[in-house]
Amino acid sequence: MRVSKNAYRFFQLAGVVLFTGLVAITQTASQPSTSSLLQDAAKEISASKLDHAEQDLQSILHSSPKEYRALDLLGVIRVLQHQETNAEQLFLHAVQTKPDFAPGHAHLGLLYLQLGNTENAVRELQEALRLDPARTDAARALVHILQDQAQKASEAGDWNSALSLLRDARKYASDNPDILYEFGVAALRLSFDEDAIEAFLQTLKLRKNDALAIYNLGRAFMELSKFEEARQQFAQYVEIRPNDSSGHCALGMTLAALEHSQDARTQFERSIALAPEQTESYYGLGLLELEAKNYDSATSNLRQVLDHDPKNALALTALGRLEFEQKHYPEALSLLQQAITADNALREAHYYLGLSFSRMGRKQESDKQLEIAMQLEHEEVQHRRTVQRMLDPGDLKPNQVDSGER
Repeated sequence: MRVSKNAYRFFQLAGVVLFTGLVAITQTASQPSTSSLLQDAAKEISASKLDHAEQDLQSILHSSPKEYRALDLLGVIRVLQHQETNAEQLFLHAVQTKPDFAPGHAHLGLLYLQLGNTENAVRELQEALRLDPARTDAARALVHILQDQAQKASEAGDWNSALSLLRDARKYASDNPDILYEFGVAALRLSFDEDAIEAFLQTLKLRKNDALAIYNLGRAFMELSKFEEARQQFAQYVEIRPNDSSGHCALGMTLAALEHSQDARTQFERSIALAPEQTESYYGLGLLELEAKNYDSATSNLRQVLDHDPKNALALTALGRLEFEQKHYPEALSLLQQAITADNALREAHYYLGLSFSRMGRKQESDKQLEIAMQLEHEEVQHRRTVQRMLDPGDLKPNQVDSGER
């Protein structure tokens, strides 16, 4: 990974790194003449007077070949001269001579980052921060690497690795809203909902109107069945982005869960008006009509979903339930079997299929489907328990009973 010229273009130094070096020189130099020459060299590097700086440094190294600060500053010059191999040898010599010299490790890490040697860059930058936690150059570079690796992991679907990398990044950038937001997204994808909520709330302390953080905070509350808290987030989101159909759909879902059916219907209709292809809103309307026993309207909305996505397991399940409630058992059976083919893990599809088989007198097949539904419910409960233990092992007591409701 070769970083861009603008992002960590090694020591466009002119400021923090050399200033840090000057402070270190002033505080640690044992010989006034060496101290003066080192300070002069650092100032000359900042002023791009590399030849004069090198003369001062070579003068020091002629009498003291292991003067690690001179080796380090000469390494900086070599970097600015695009002599990276020589610079690496100078930085290595400096840290071998003085293993606890934080600037040398930081400069070596930054050089490795520029060269795309990520593994060695991480090692050196971490060592620099262990020795001097105040080094912002090393911290920014390390966070950049971890964030880049986390993005690649998330793009590959490896959310566990992404979360771990972002957790490390938070150690060095606890107030970075981008890191906090990305950590929240990864936690949400892994069902670590409490961790996601905490990360999004921290993001919003730093960026109060971050629309995506607000939206995803609502999603995390939804996962924990905190529907009123979710409603508040989605309501705020649609205030910020009134033309986003997804926001109105999400707000409709929370209102439906709170049994505010008319308000939910309004939001679903608004979502569809903004984006007619918004199948989730048609599905939400279909469920509202199904609960109200408005079967024709429910069918019309659910069929809209299938027109866009013929294998939508949720819509097929809802239609199967609708046919079951109207005692159209063969039709229900066909739809529910299609739903299970599309998604075999849908508990509700197995449940209504079992009931349909029972009404048709097919007991053995009914028992099998109802058993699968019970097993899926049990797995959902166990998954939530596992997630809770991972979030906080102390949350669950040994004999705590989980009802399985969400």
